Amino acid sequence: LITAIGEYALTSAFRDHRFDPIDKHELPHLRVAVSLLVNYEDCSHCHDWTVGVHGIIIKFTMNRSNHYSATYLPEVASEQGWSQEQAVASLVRKAGYNGNVGEDLLSNITCTRYQSSKHRLTYEEYVTLSGSDPFDNASSPKRSWRPWHQS
Repeated sequence: LITAIGEYALTSAFRDHRFDPIDKHELPHLRVAVSLLVNYEDCSHCHDWTVGVHGIIIKFTMNRSNHYSATYLPEVASEQGWSQEQAVASLVRKAGYNGNVGEDLLSNITCTRYQSSKHRLTYEEYVTLSGSDPFDNASSPKRSWRPWHQS
C-alpha cells in the first residue's frame, strides 16, 4: 500500500497529462489527501446508500455491448448538495452515457457502496514527519526523492 500510494502520488503530480507537472516552487502550497476505500458492499438497488457516508460505484450495460461505469467518493454528493437521485444521474453522465436516465436504466444499474478513511497532509507536515526535504539535495544528497521507496 505504501508503494502504491507513492506511485499514485507521482502519477498525479507528474504524469497526468490534463495538468502541468508540479514545480518545486509550488511545494509549500500543496496539500495531499488520500482516501483509503473500505467496507465494500453490494447494494440492493442504485439508491441503497447514504449521502455523506458511502461512495458508490455504478456499472451498467446498454445494447448488450456498451459497458459503462463510474464512481464518486463518499464526500462528493454531500459537497455538491446532491440527493441520491442527483448523484446517480450525475454518475451515469460521468460514465459517458447520454441517453435517457429513466427507470429502465436505473433498474439495470449494479451498484456497490463503500466508505473511506481520508487523511490530509501539507508538504510542510510531510517534511517534518519524514525528517528531510526530498527536494533539498544539500541536506540529503544520497536520500531518494521517493522516501517510501527503499533502495
